[in-house]
Amino acid sequence: MKAEPFGSAFFVKTKRGEEMKGIVIAGPTGVGKTELSIKLAKALNGEIVSADSAQVYKGMDIGTAKIKEQEKNGVVHHLLDIVEPIKKYSVGDYQRKVNEILNVSEDKNILLVGGTGLYIDSVVRGLSVLPESDSQIREKLMKENGENLFKLLCEIDPESAESIHPNNKRRVERALEVFYKTGEKFSELSKKNIKGNNFKFLKVALERDREYLYERINRRVEIMMENGLLKEVESLYEKYGESLKRINIIGYTELVDYIEGKINLIEAKELIKKNSRNYAKRQFTWFKNDDEYIWYDLDKMSEKEIFLDILEKFNRL
Repeated sequence: MKAEPFGSAFFVKTKRGEEMKGIVIAGPTGVGKTELSIKLAKALNGEIVSADSAQVYKGMDIGTAKIKEQEKNGVVHHLLDIVEPIKKYSVGDYQRKVNEILNVSEDKNILLVGGTGLYIDSVVRGLSVLPESDSQIREKLMKENGENLFKLLCEIDPESAESIHPNNKRRVERALEVFYKTGEKFSELSKKNIKGNNFKFLKVALERDREYLYERINRRVEIMMENGLLKEVESLYEKYGESLKRINIIGYTELVDYIEGKINLIEAKELIKKNSRNYAKRQFTWFKNDDEYIWYDLDKMSEKEIFLDILEKFNRL
């Protein structure tokens, strides 16, 4: 899969006053983000920052559809293979690493490419700075009746109470904990996002006909299995054991269940397809709920038409 550029490469100046410019290429799994992003990066003298919460993990290559070195076509890719599969990696960790890249990239155009909406939002919009958990406060709250805690939250922070189910005691406790630790309402503090970079992003999302996309996902799973996904998971399981399941990545969790004798291989493969399709549905929902995205349908426009339109919009950003 070598992405050939459309025509000659050219460079668009990134600066917009004191603000830098970048592009987000988002969309569901299997839609076709990779090839388009490489062509855009080549044309813009750009670098790609992965926005995929699974591709940060080392050794998880086939099941995450991680781009191969020869497929990069000389484009620098960031945030692939940076964490051991059993290590915790949070959206805050991701945001900090991306901001480090952005803040030293004044001579490069940056493309943020992937399907993890929370990762993308952390860079484009920022993250709220909430205090770390306080064990003493939390222990006191845990001893209290859930109904009483929710009534207290209704009095202290009615806006948070509206968005939290009364039975979700853990979230009620967290909202109260933040208030007692900071003196500020959780509903207000959670809206105070810290961005940490000086980039304005053109936000692009790709789509296809749903049924056709699901067919593509099913075929991709078959190809992954043919290319050695089971062997990859067996190797990781031998190294990390059952803890491999903690990160809950589609393709790996199901095959670990097969390795442990909980399901057969046919069941595992069908579950990977089903879970991948369901994940694509959730991604559609996430990105469709954000009206800042410009949508391109790859079944209705050619990749070249989309490429040229994105470049034109980026140049006018």
